Amino acid sequence: MTGTLDQPAVAGLDRVTPRRTRVGLVAGGLGAYWPQFPDLLPRLRRSAEVVARRLGALDCEVVDVGFVSDEREGAAAAERLRVADCDLIVGFLTTYMTATMLVPVAQRTGAPVLLVNLQPTEAMDHATFDTGAWLAYCGACPLPEMANAFRRVGVEFRSVSGHLADERAWTRIERWVKAAGVRAALRHGRHGLLGHLYPGMMDVATDPTLVTAQLGGHVEVLEIDDVRVRAEAVTDAETTARVELAREVFTLADSVAADDLRWAARVSVALDRLVEDFALDSLAYYHRGLDGETHERVGAGLILGSSLLTARGIPACGEYELRTSLAMLVMDRLGAGGSFTELQALNFRDGVVEMGHDGPAHLAISSGKPLLRGLDVLHGKRGWGVSVEFDVAHGPVTLLGLGQLRDGTFTLVASEGEVVGGPLLRIGNTTSRVDFGRDPAEWTDEWSATGVAHHWALGTGHRVAELAAVADLLGLDLAVVR
Repeated sequence: MTGTLDQPAVAGLDRVTPRRTRVGLVAGGLGAYWPQFPDLLPRLRRSAEVVARRLGALDCEVVDVGFVSDEREGAAAAERLRVADCDLIVGFLTTYMTATMLVPVAQRTGAPVLLVNLQPTEAMDHATFDTGAWLAYCGACPLPEMANAFRRVGVEFRSVSGHLADERAWTRIERWVKAAGVRAALRHGRHGLLGHLYPGMMDVATDPTLVTAQLGGHVEVLEIDDVRVRAEAVTDAETTARVELAREVFTLADSVAADDLRWAARVSVALDRLVEDFALDSLAYYHRGLDGETHERVGAGLILGSSLLTARGIPACGEYELRTSLAMLVMDRLGAGGSFTELQALNFRDGVVEMGHDGPAHLAISSGKPLLRGLDVLHGKRGWGVSVEFDVAHGPVTLLGLGQLRDGTFTLVASEGEVVGGPLLRIGNTTSRVDFGRDPAEWTDEWSATGVAHHWALGTGHRVAELAAVADLLGLDLAVVR
């Protein structure tokens, strides 16, 4: 995966290792130049080697099909890249080359295409350069030709221009590689939908077929009994080990009852087995239950296990919020965490928006050691048990929601702010004070007007530039509330 999260060094809380982003690389130039300028091709190949090394340093698997000099070699490269099933194709324009050399690559692979024009240095040495030396700097020349040809054959593309040591260019390239990793996580992902819709939440309702149609992947419909049966099979020794893990990861409030903690630990082990059995990459759940019966107890006991899963890179959230579990996955794969969040209150005295949620949270982005609090009442839900309490690490943050329009089209909705210190509720919820640099009421009205649902993912860092790349590769609109 691209992007990393600082994580407590706790045995049993290791992050999952998802499929690495696969980047196809093809470099090229016009073969007619090689007999004319014998030193040119070796120089361009050296540049291509630099690009391959830098891409490999971005925590991705590079499928390098080498250097192409004409349309036949381009077609052969296209076939190799098609078989490789790449998540992103990088076409390195080392000098002038015809569009026929890269159009087959773009058409046949079906992967997003990034054209890079990175000349050897910042500028030519005009006093000493001859034609052959100039041509090594001529990668910009074919870029408009490629753009025209790609559009005429119906292939979208994006480009980055700069020079080999240009860190600004490499920051942009890394952004596209990260975005390709997010697209791949969704395209190959398996997303659990456990239980049933929270009654009345019209904004949360999501057609699983639309997820597969627009984002790819598979939605696995699960029942509360899928957890219950696995919980019944958990041994006392496994439960005790999970209790010890919870004690190491969390500070326990005095309100945590020993029996409730053991039950949450048992359910946590069962959740791990559910995720393993169904090969899940994310999970959204809700079950109402009744009068303390077993299913109600299972539903109320999911918070601890869901938080531990989320910290390991398998986002889990409540209230059957499939779109938010997907938004959390996007943020996690960008290295931002992504915690289950909604509006809680506006603080006009301090100029902040207070937001968070009851239930599961992304422990890796907590400002300190998270707290487990025992609750007799899970507000708006039946049952009782332990819940997670913390605020997100102070500093820049980004909100990401996966909205849905009247015609069913998904959209990305984002806003950047800063988590600041101050008084917080102590009620077993995650709560963060977010300063958007403007009146909280105006921000809230504009955020709501985007049509975002009442849940979203809250992650660390300012990520709008990365999310713009994600939206581009997914073919979705991105609305940004500034």
